[in-house]
Amino acid sequence: LTSSNGPALSGAPTAGGSGPAHRLGARRAPTARAIYAHLGGWSPILANTQAQANALEAELGRGVGDFRVFISMRYWHPRSEQTVQEVKRYDPEEVVLLPLYPQFSTTTTESAFLDWTRAARRAGFSAPTRMPCCHPTLPGFIAALADLTRAALAEAADETSAPVRVLFSAHGLPKRVVEGGDPYQWQVEQTAAAVAARLGKPGLD
Repeated sequence: LTSSNGPALSGAPTAGGSGPAHRLGARRAPTARAIYAHLGGWSPILANTQAQANALEAELGRGVGDFRVFISMRYWHPRSEQTVQEVKRYDPEEVVLLPLYPQFSTTTTESAFLDWTRAARRAGFSAPTRMPCCHPTLPGFIAALADLTRAALAEAADETSAPVRVLFSAHGLPKRVVEGGDPYQWQVEQTAAAVAARLGKPGLD
């Protein structure tokens, strides 16, 4: 789950829960509850993330070396504080923080990195740590999105003879964040362009 009250996004303190982000969250709560009701009343993000972690651990297991994959969520459990303690007990020689955000943003990737860094510092955990940046046009990522889009287009063609429009949708950012140099928007545009090119459909709307 992603909180709308993250300081990196709202730019306002969260103490007391009385800022503009808190009021916005309160207004959105009924809509969010209705959306989650369609999903069975809960978000699948943790289960999906655990499945990704298991798949990554299995794939890495084909190589050589001792390693483990842990999950750390930004705005839900397990949070950084809990995962840092688990990683500390594992006592690794190095930590690789792998963000699941394909596009970089100060409000997501950087915020999560800083959250982990603060938790590690408080826990006295100082193993060498590095983090890959982003992968907006990674071939495998683009191929996966194109495959899903191609399947959806085929399904739509079976249901209607009318032209089908592809709408690429992404989380929005406040204009001031983008104007401040956050690369998220143009990286999302790169992803959309790469998927459209991969589909190879002339005249795609």
